[in-house]
Amino acid sequence: MIEVLVVDDDTRVARVNAAYVGKVPGFHVVGEAHSALEALRAVESPPRPDLVLLDHYLPDRTGLEVVREMRRRGLQADVIMVTAARDVSTVQAAMRQGALQYLVKPFAFAGLRAKLEAYAQLRRTLDGGGEAEQAEVDRIFGALSAPSEPGLPKGHSPATAESARQCLLKADGPLSAQEIAERTGVSRQTAQRYLKLLERTGRARLTLKYGEAGRPEHRYEWAARA
Repeated sequence: MIEVLVVDDDTRVARVNAAYVGKVPGFHVVGEAHSALEALRAVESPPRPDLVLLDHYLPDRTGLEVVREMRRRGLQADVIMVTAARDVSTVQAAMRQGALQYLVKPFAFAGLRAKLEAYAQLRRTLDGGGEAEQAEVDRIFGALSAPSEPGLPKGHSPATAESARQCLLKADGPLSAQEIAERTGVSRQTAQRYLKLLERTGRARLTLKYGEAGRPEHRYEWAARA
């Protein structure tokens, strides 16, 4: 089993990502951390993780600072960045500091699964040991080239999709399009459009609330909550 540490400052996001990891055969979550300090303690403490799913925006230090500190301490756990940070400088810094993959939020289960399966393939390739000819080297590097999940449809904003996603993740129960609109500052029609997108891609679950009269109200919750 590949032991995984999930690091995210939002406890609900960490729980969802941990649930995602648990669905992928061959992977096991050894813990969750919500700050840089917690992450470094977890990486140093048994059972030590093989892989860290690391958010960049942490309350005490950045994810990249965590990677630098891990390497300074001689901690060799592999890192996949899982974050909303999408500026090129951060992506470039992550590459230079040894992050194997970079997964941009928001993403569906399929996106994370592809990254994990690519990582597992890399581990299997490296376990053979010995010397590598060029073809083997190409295969090792190619193991990391898993296809990403499809991007948002044309006309959809990643920032708005992420805002809707965060609302659902942080909610105590299902929310209506009007409630999402009020919390994100978009129109009800825009909120409805993004909620339908999340539902179609399997990230949100639709429920109906029936009142005394009229049409039932459509309400949405994050699909990985159950």
